[in-house]
Amino acid sequence: MLTLLLAALLAPPQGPAPGVGAAPAGDPGAYEVREVAGTLEQPWDVSPLPGGDVLVTEKPGRLRVVRGGALLAAPVRGLPDVHHAGQAGLFEAAPHPAFEENGLLYLTYAVGGPGANTLALGRGRYVPTEEGADLVGFEELFRADAVRASDSHYGGRIAWMADGTLLLTSGEGYRYRYAAQDLGSHLGKVLRLTEDGAPAPDNPFAGTPGVLPEIYTYGHRNPQGIVRVGDVVYEDEHGPRGGDEVNTLRPGANYGWPVATYGLDYSGVRVSPFAEWEGTEQPLAYWTPSIAPSSLAYYDGDAFPAWRGMLMASALAGPGVGRHVRLFDPEAPTRQTELFGELGARVRDVAPAPDGTVWLALEEDGAGRVVRVVPAR
Repeated sequence: MLTLLLAALLAPPQGPAPGVGAAPAGDPGAYEVREVAGTLEQPWDVSPLPGGDVLVTEKPGRLRVVRGGALLAAPVRGLPDVHHAGQAGLFEAAPHPAFEENGLLYLTYAVGGPGANTLALGRGRYVPTEEGADLVGFEELFRADAVRASDSHYGGRIAWMADGTLLLTSGEGYRYRYAAQDLGSHLGKVLRLTEDGAPAPDNPFAGTPGVLPEIYTYGHRNPQGIVRVGDVVYEDEHGPRGGDEVNTLRPGANYGWPVATYGLDYSGVRVSPFAEWEGTEQPLAYWTPSIAPSSLAYYDGDAFPAWRGMLMASALAGPGVGRHVRLFDPEAPTRQTELFGELGARVRDVAPAPDGTVWLALEEDGAGRVVRVVPAR
């Protein structure tokens, strides 16, 4: 009996979802990579703003401004204090959909301290200055009911919905994997909030006793990519050793972690003997071995016509497996192209800009930099 159990735990997961390699998806188009800033500390998110500034978060708690193609020396003033340790810190900077009118900028970050911290969402009004910018009147809007002793797996990505609500990804804290299935916890969830940080009133579990009203979907591990394309929301998340997922989100759905997964634990033992489980969703695609997907974007620009209509997933994993951006059509997710692998860097974020160029936040040899990808001349 013990032999059969060990065989089940060590066997590769089985199931119908398409695992993906790097099969070519077509001509990626010729491009040039131009360095913008090479002296950043742990850049986590790149956010091109409608007015032309490009913001870069540094995980220790700084927000930097690129203006006129150059990194300004002064960080943005008026940011909250953040908890910075391990994977904790300042995460995303996301402009409000009406940013050009109201100047509101939303931040996600870890708050608290060692042994007791969590994910938070706040906002302030972005005011450019001669030296850089100020974030005026910053206020915390939401703090996850998921205090953890770990400094891992926060999620921290935002996607705006067409109705003005926002989706916020929340990781399961690494040590607390089973909380992803607990509807009384924000760990391992995608949350849907109003622009003021309240639960969206028509959320799928609104009014259900014992269920937190912010929950939109559950059963997630460490979701670090989310993007809305029309009426469809795509999300990607880290697996352990393999089993990274790309999902199509459906309100109220359970995405399986850790009950159903295609990944192995770091020890090499199966997390679960099941790749499928009744009542859980199968991923649109999964990556085995892991590429460590760190963000997700949709390209609809004109600078690279061959990329139009494609999803772009940045990857952190090691040489020969990750350190690139995966480009793929959500209608044919197993056909993928690897971009920017020649840079040899962990790609923390991929961000298409309004002009069709693409910005990347890179990590290599303990240093960080930001580059801009433009069509080859």
